[in-house]
Amino acid sequence: MDRIVPPARVAFIGMGVMGAAMAANIAKAGFALTVSSRSRNKAAALEAAGAAWATTSAEAAKGAACIALCVPDTPDVEAVLFGPGGVAEGAAPGTVVIDFSTIAAAATADFAKRLAAQGVALLDSPVSGGPQGAIDGVLTCMVGGDAAAFAAVEAVFTAVGRTVRHLGPSGAGQVCKSGNQLIITATMQAVFEALVMGKKAGLDPAAMREALLGGSAKSFVLENHAKRWLDGKTAPGFRAELMRKDMRLAIGAARDHGMHAPVTAAAAQMMEALCNSGRGGLDVAALGLLVAELSGAAE
Repeated sequence: MDRIVPPARVAFIGMGVMGAAMAANIAKAGFALTVSSRSRNKAAALEAAGAAWATTSAEAAKGAACIALCVPDTPDVEAVLFGPGGVAEGAAPGTVVIDFSTIAAAATADFAKRLAAQGVALLDSPVSGGPQGAIDGVLTCMVGGDAAAFAAVEAVFTAVGRTVRHLGPSGAGQVCKSGNQLIITATMQAVFEALVMGKKAGLDPAAMREALLGGSAKSFVLENHAKRWLDGKTAPGFRAELMRKDMRLAIGAARDHGMHAPVTAAAAQMMEALCNSGRGGLDVAALGLLVAELSGAAE
C-alpha cells in the first residue's frame, strides 16, 4: 500500500453512546474532527464544539488521514465501508481505517483485504470499558491489522484508550474481544448462580457478595454486575441483546478455530434465553433475574 501518513484530520462515523464519546476525546486530543451518523442530532454537541459534519461516509473520508467507525454489527460495518456513499468511495491511498465495532473476525479479514486493494489499511479494534470508559478515555483497545498502520495512528488510540494492545494480523482484535465477552458472560452466569444458591439457602445475597469480594472470587463482574442486579438497576449500560450478538460471534470464532468450547456454548445459550424472555433491551445484569426465575427464587 502507499505510504501511511500520521493523521491530522480524523473522521468518526457512528454517533452512538460509545462513538460520540470516543469522537469527543479525539477532538480533545487536538485532532481536527469530521463526524457522520445516520442521525445528525446525535452529533449536535460535537458540531457545537467545532466538528465538521459529513452527510455520507464517503464525504467524511475525504481529506481524513484516519477514519474511525463504531457501529453495531458486521452488516453495518460492511455498509459503512463498501455501501453506496461508503468509506471506500472517499478514502485516499495511505488512509488508515480503525473499526471500533465488535464484529466477526473472518469478515474483518475480508474487509481489510478489500480495502488494501485500494491502498487503505484497516485496523480492527473492538473495545472494552463500556460507556463510562469511553467518556473517560480509558477504554481497552484490542487491535488487529498491519503494524505500520497501527504505529501511524497510535495517537488516535491514545486519545480513547488507556490499555492499547496490537495483537497480530487482521481479525486478531475481534478474536480477543470474543474472549473478553465470553469471560464476562460466563463469569456472570457463575456469579448469579452462586448468589441465587445462597438466597435459596437462606443467605442474604448482598452479604454473601461482600464476603466473596474479600476472597479469591473477587472480580469485576462480582463488583459491578452483581451489584446492579442486587440494586434492581436493569436500565442499560450494555444491553443484553448486544451481548447476545457478541456471544454469537464468540461461538463463530470457536467454530472457526475448531475449539471444544462447552462454556462458550452454555454462556451463549443463556444470553439467547435472556433475550427470548423479553429482556434484550435491559442491561446484561438482568441475567440475574433469569437465573433467579429459573431457580424458583424470583421476587
